[in-house]
Amino acid sequence: MTTDKMLPQYFDIHSHVNDKQFANDRDDVFGRMREHNVWGILVGTDYESSQEVISLASAISSGVYATMGIHPTDTYCIKFPKTIFDELATNPRVVAVGECGIDYSRLADKENIENEKERQRDLFRDQVDFAIEHNLPLMLHVRDSNKSDADAHHEVLAILKEKKETAGAALRGDVHFFAQTLDIAREYFALDFTISFTGVITFSREYDEVIREAPLERLMSETDCPYVAPAPYRGKRNEPIYVEEVVKKIAEIRGEDFETVRAALVQNALRTFNIVV
Repeated sequence: MTTDKMLPQYFDIHSHVNDKQFANDRDDVFGRMREHNVWGILVGTDYESSQEVISLASAISSGVYATMGIHPTDTYCIKFPKTIFDELATNPRVVAVGECGIDYSRLADKENIENEKERQRDLFRDQVDFAIEHNLPLMLHVRDSNKSDADAHHEVLAILKEKKETAGAALRGDVHFFAQTLDIAREYFALDFTISFTGVITFSREYDEVIREAPLERLMSETDCPYVAPAPYRGKRNEPIYVEEVVKKIAEIRGEDFETVRAALVQNALRTFNIVV
């Protein structure tokens, strides 16, 4: 359990401020987060970056947290190195395992597609078990080879459903950068998962139905910065304070009071990641 004192105005639940694009002004980025009262989660994608984001979060007095895990494709890994991650899990700034999951969007680049799928499934199962053992939520990265097939999502859901039978409430988390249908979203909701949206929703109408129809308590906001800056910042480097535009658009799409939605998204993040204010 992580404790801070002041309630945030916005919560960017998935960012990469450790990215080299922030090398020259990272402290300024964190300063703008403090000025705008934006809290955020820095995401690890392998052991080294997990160490890095934990170090960055630990150096800041409040409002910045970290995840640890191995991305399915950014770093080639056959087996999850549990022993070295066990130590990271003891840090109080760690609030989730990931980003982990299944990514079939680049299978055409692989010589043996079935071996690659098996590798990703096994690596994901290991991290699900690790999250359950440490009572941490999952930060999921799921990309299909073809959206109409939802093949990666179906694989992830099958594994989660299998694990849920024995793990119960210990298995939970968020599907970051959600890019699927309402039916797929409802399958995650049934497993006690939330879904989060990026600045893409400010210039694409593809996910409006999901945002409108999903229970508000199952939604969260993120930037995935430095990528996918929202309107009106498209073409620029994204950063956590731009999460405000995502929150505004979620409220607009749902036709609900902005303040109600803003406060709910903050509470969803605090609850999902077990952060006590």
